[in-house]
Amino acid sequence: MLTKVLVIDDDPDMTDLLSLLLKTRGFDVIFSNNGEEGVLKVRNESPDVIILDLMMKGMDGWQVCAAVRRFSSIPILILTALDNPGTVVSALDSGADDFLTKPVSSGLLVSRLNTLTRRVPAKETGIFISAPPVSI
Repeated sequence: MLTKVLVIDDDPDMTDLLSLLLKTRGFDVIFSNNGEEGVLKVRNESPDVIILDLMMKGMDGWQVCAAVRRFSSIPILILTALDNPGTVVSALDSGADDFLTKPVSSGLLVSRLNTLTRRVPAKETGIFISAPPVSI
């Protein structure tokens, strides 16, 4: 079974590029070019992992991450052009599982996606039935 990746980025060129790259690496890719639609796709499409940009018009990546965390434990990889320690801390504190800065090598991106999906069994990536797990 292919790993289903949801790419949420308001730049259509970026979602097209990531879709092409990831499909050639054996991933099933769906995408959204805005945050609101992205949250709906998390609910309706049940991806195995999410690639999320932070800087988006309307609902930004921090808001998307927080919204997803209210109902799901699907791994979230932040992929953004923002490159400073405070941004990394903020994104991880918002519920993201990993953080990469654009531009990123395709090998590193695929490796991180594989790591995230390997650590979270499929049955745990769906919708919460009860409250989300508490981090220590």
